[in-house]
Amino acid sequence: MPTLTRRRALTAAAALTAAAAAHTAAAPAATAADHQHPGSPEPFDEVYKGRRIQGRMASGGGHHHGSGYAVLVDGVELHVMQNADGTWISVVSHYAPVPTPHAAARAAVDELQGARLVPFPAN
Repeated sequence: MPTLTRRRALTAAAALTAAAAAHTAAAPAATAADHQHPGSPEPFDEVYKGRRIQGRMASGGGHHHGSGYAVLVDGVELHVMQNADGTWISVVSHYAPVPTPHAAARAAVDELQGARLVPFPAN
């Protein structure tokens, strides 16, 4: 068995370092979407009819009825809820289910017709 020399140890260390660096460079960068739960709605942030609407995974607090998703209209939380059939409703358009929280935010802006969204009181 060959003797481990300083030169062989340094060569092996350099090879391992190069392999690790190549693996890190080839790995895709993590995005916010990578941290979502499978099947959760996509985050959104847009200006719709002059109103800023945003949607993202909820980070504690608020009232999300287990959906774990927060929707904001001009920075004010829009109370949304996912129905058993997968559709979404909001406190503003409660009787008109839509397929996504993004669509719920747009429907709320349509219903508000320029009025300010008043925060929904917590229980």
